[in-house]
Amino acid sequence: MQPNHAPSLPQLQASPTGLQQMLRRSILPAVLLSLLAGCQEKAFTEDSATGIAPTQVSALAVVPKSEALLALTSYDNKYYNQYGTYGPTFKANYWFDLAKTRRMDFWTQAEAIETVIDAYNVNPTTEYKNKIQYLYNGMRDAHGLLWSSNEFNDDIIWGSLMCIRAYEIWNDGGMLDMARQNFDLVWARGWDTTLGGGLWWKTDKLSKNTCVNAPAVICAMRLYKATGDVSYRDKAKMIMDWMTPRFYVAATGEVKGAVNKAGQITEGALLYTQGTFIGAANELRPYYSSPDYRGMGLQAMNYARTSLSKSPGGILQDEDAVLDIQGGKSIFARWACIFVKDTGTASTYGPWLDLNASQAWSIRNSNGLMWNLWSTRTSDTDNLNSWRTNGGVSMMLNLYRFR
Repeated sequence: MQPNHAPSLPQLQASPTGLQQMLRRSILPAVLLSLLAGCQEKAFTEDSATGIAPTQVSALAVVPKSEALLALTSYDNKYYNQYGTYGPTFKANYWFDLAKTRRMDFWTQAEAIETVIDAYNVNPTTEYKNKIQYLYNGMRDAHGLLWSSNEFNDDIIWGSLMCIRAYEIWNDGGMLDMARQNFDLVWARGWDTTLGGGLWWKTDKLSKNTCVNAPAVICAMRLYKATGDVSYRDKAKMIMDWMTPRFYVAATGEVKGAVNKAGQITEGALLYTQGTFIGAANELRPYYSSPDYRGMGLQAMNYARTSLSKSPGGILQDEDAVLDIQGGKSIFARWACIFVKDTGTASTYGPWLDLNASQAWSIRNSNGLMWNLWSTRTSDTDNLNSWRTNGGVSMMLNLYRFR
């Protein structure tokens, strides 16, 4: 076991090996794009009341909230690490794997913390509230207050989003400052008029990706609601106005993943980018009557249900090629379920989301862990990484946004 202090940022960024290094949320290879393109959309009979295609599955019994909370407990039993004091309180992190070789990487650590935030949102206990603070302290301890040394703008936005969501629970000015200052950092170095606008994925400015732009919309809107500073709402709208005509396919609801400097789309839809686009549309929806953000979110949900599932209305597709996409179901579940709650569409999408939660829980191993391959029982012997096993927990918990 390594010491409790985190590796330096360069070590974290270099940690994926071989193929994972080359594909780190960058341009996916042609073989993966062809697989994504091969998810053919199938026709449905639309519901006359909503104009939305109903699911074609009958979900298993809804997973009880007690089981969803047990799923997080099982996860924490294997990965959560409270490792010391932090002023008058404590600090914690999530281990990267069962062997506890190191911390989770920067952005996936932030996402794992968001899962605890989800748990508090649906079951507000002192235990979850404290864990959020301890894990936030662990991020400060490992990475400092300002993350300018990180070349990945999306990493910084994921971290900022975690901080503003933690602030919504704690009302802690330090959390708000971290969210705001790091969002401002990305805006200053990432936004320009190349390709008409948009945030660059990295400081090398080779591509502009959904994985930074869509969560930046969510983060900016939450900063606006926290501070009253309308410039954040304006920035969210600017990002979405740039992103929509380039990445969103109105006819199908697909959300593309990236565009290069030449203006060529280089990445197809993935669960985490589809999910954050849905979340971005949902954040803007109450504030703007045009364009129809609710309709865009519904169409993006329909695409996920038909074309990012193994069969229409069935289990979400396996995304396992590289580390960064292994937990994509976690992010999709969060923003999809929040959208369903806020738009009152549980009757349309609830059975499909229920099915996925039930299926994920059904493949848990003897320790209660669920990997991202929801058609196969989770291994009892693999050294499972904590990002790969986060998706089922998020799906089960976030059902209780609308259940």
